[in-house]
Amino acid sequence: MNNLHNSKKANTSGEVYKRLMRYVLPYWRLFVVSVIGFAIYAATEPAVVMIIQKIIDSFGGQQKADIQYLPLFFVVLFLVRGVGAFLGNYYLARISGNVIHKLRCEIFNHYTKLSVEYFDSNNSGYMISRITNNIGEVTRATTDSVRSVVREGFTAIGLLAYLVHTNWQLSLVFLAIAPIVALMVKYVGGRLKRLSRNMQDTVGDLTHITSEMVSGNRIVKGFGGEAYERRRFRDCSLENRKQYRKLIMTLSINNPVMQVIISFALAGMMYLALMIMQTSTAGEFVGFFTAAFLLPKPIRQLSDANSEILRGLAAAESLFEVLDEPVEIDTGEYEIERSQGRIEFKNLSFTYSGAETPALRKINLTIEPGQTVALVGASGGGKSTLINLLPRFYDYAEGEILIDGVNIKSYRLASLRKQMALVTQHVTLFNASVAENIAYGILEGADRQKIQQVAEDAYAMNFISNMAQGLDTEIGENGVKLSGGQRQRLALARALLKDSPILILDEATSALDTESERYIQAALTRLMQGRTTLVVAHRLSTIENADVILVMDKGQIIEKGSHSELLALGGAYAKLHGMQFQDVTAS
Repeated sequence: MNNLHNSKKANTSGEVYKRLMRYVLPYWRLFVVSVIGFAIYAATEPAVVMIIQKIIDSFGGQQKADIQYLPLFFVVLFLVRGVGAFLGNYYLARISGNVIHKLRCEIFNHYTKLSVEYFDSNNSGYMISRITNNIGEVTRATTDSVRSVVREGFTAIGLLAYLVHTNWQLSLVFLAIAPIVALMVKYVGGRLKRLSRNMQDTVGDLTHITSEMVSGNRIVKGFGGEAYERRRFRDCSLENRKQYRKLIMTLSINNPVMQVIISFALAGMMYLALMIMQTSTAGEFVGFFTAAFLLPKPIRQLSDANSEILRGLAAAESLFEVLDEPVEIDTGEYEIERSQGRIEFKNLSFTYSGAETPALRKINLTIEPGQTVALVGASGGGKSTLINLLPRFYDYAEGEILIDGVNIKSYRLASLRKQMALVTQHVTLFNASVAENIAYGILEGADRQKIQQVAEDAYAMNFISNMAQGLDTEIGENGVKLSGGQRQRLALARALLKDSPILILDEATSALDTESERYIQAALTRLMQGRTTLVVAHRLSTIENADVILVMDKGQIIEKGSHSELLALGGAYAKLHGMQFQDVTAS
């Protein structure tokens, strides 16, 4: 089984490399210029050896006049070397910058197309780490490592060519150790790739823990969780350090072992040279061994570059795993500018992925255009699940949901979601201005006067006008500078601006104080006119005027009717109402 797994991984490495190279292909002209630059740079290495040989032979033959131009040749040689290095490094860096930009944008764009279910089941730390840390690993693989492979590869080839030209028999000694070097590179490479993947996972954990601590800092401080968070982060960092030590140990052992193997080759070559090169000139002898002793450096750097490339491939593999994740299903072709807002649920059942019991069971319900339907009941009854299926945040397998008689799976997602405005208990705001948060997404570019009007309708202008820059005030990450009620009113203003025929309110007034709630209830009453509205509420006082109230329990509708009808029924709704009324009286 392990062999099959390893074989699969090996094949995957080749496929990942080919896939990564497809990002380089559009810039092949730049790559050719870079390769030419590195070839020029590499050619200067054996040229230096040839000059040394020439100098020694000239002195030996008392032909010093022949070497008077060699100092000038050295200057020209290093000028050419500098030009080659510039061409190689600059154009390779440009390719890498383009590849990284393209990969980073592809990953982020793909994130925006993934389903809500994917975000629910994946660690946010890993998702962030992939687009930051893993991209950095790929950067090193596509710049530093490729630079070393091309430059040192050409240098090694040039020096080997010189050795073969000078004495091909002795050069065979290096070829004899090639299989041993290849086996070492293969073993070390596989280990490095595995350790790199482990390190990337631990970095994802570190990112996730940090993100949770930053976003939940008030809870951490309020519940005295500082020591727990520090311990959790330390343990994760220790695991990261452990993987890093293994990585460094492998690299640190690899280089000396490689050098020892090469030293055996050099010693053997030196021993044979003393017998074979007896008729050679002093210049040829010194030149041959100068080249031979220069050769281990590019070989070692090629080994290091291979390690970096494999680490980059491990990172690229995790990026491609994201890109291979299926996006939200959007095969519908039906589009409509504005629906009437008639909603039907027919035999609808739904089970979350990995759950054993259904969240919804055989829901049958018809909501007429302009009706207000409230969903109440104990937590876990299926209320939020029902409204989350409507904009297709999750896809159901059993039953149907129809809007204006058309199955929502037949709609294009953008057109479907355009018909709905959503206000949830957990308000999401962005680190931008008040106006940009209200006119977000498809509302971008909305008329300034309309933005101000909806802010007034949501009773938000009374606090916005007190801000230093009014609608242009930056509100911080997730509206951290605002109170819960203020954040909720901005979310309501955003929904007002969208002006959709279907309005979904999921505990939309739960974060409001009594005065704000009174104002917003008045605004909601106006907003609901002519719109189909679904309201999820725990506070029954906010939904007494709903046309229909549905009581849900264990994924089923157990009661249905108006406020007065359900009270008269004396069932679950009456019991809930009585409990809340007692709480209010007691307080």
